Amino acid sequence: MKLLILGQGKTGSLVAEVAHERGHQVRTIASKDNPEGRGITSELVKDVDAVVDFTTPQAVLENISACARLGANMVIGTTGWYSEIPYVRKLVDENKTGLVYGSNFSIGVNVFFEIARAAGSAAAHGYTIRIVERHHQHKKDAPSGTAVSIQQVIKEASGTEPEITSIREGETVGTHVILLDSPNDTMMLVHDSKSRRGFAEGAVKAAEWIKGKKGFYDFREIFKEVK
Repeated sequence: MKLLILGQGKTGSLVAEVAHERGHQVRTIASKDNPEGRGITSELVKDVDAVVDFTTPQAVLENISACARLGANMVIGTTGWYSEIPYVRKLVDENKTGLVYGSNFSIGVNVFFEIARAAGSAAAHGYTIRIVERHHQHKKDAPSGTAVSIQQVIKEASGTEPEITSIREGETVGTHVILLDSPNDTMMLVHDSKSRRGFAEGAVKAAEWIKGKKGFYDFREIFKEVK
């Protein structure tokens, strides 16, 4: 496959590394060379099977718009733009492209979402549920997209919306904790990322999956299909 990676930060660089390891041809473009999506041209995306975005919430919508207009399939690992999902879904449908987005492309985190859904049933039995997420001090959005996804999953399962506490310190990759408390006992469910590699591997697998497909997908819906 031929992949174009937008963003040369820590995760974007690791996505490029993983893609090379999986035998793909990779080209990257730095954010400074792509102001407001203007660096994404028909020549740049020619013969590209998927564009992978790990940029910033401020840049991602322009990138999506440029890629959709040029008919390029996308994988979006950037978070902080989900209020615009209806607009992006319409853009993808109108341009007949394919897009996979995810608050977290780690397979382990997506399994954790399913655990969160099961845990949400505790609310009906008097448990108070809270979410605590901790990330490195450079993370642009708070709460994290992953924490918001956990909150959404629990809300769907229980009808209650857990409070999220966000901590930004040091170089923590990402820790998410679901706390369930009752007068009788306390449960604590934890996902702790050891490195960004899990995110990168999942993003590359998503790019492999979206090749040749059309439509708008949440990685949570399709992660069991990737190999």
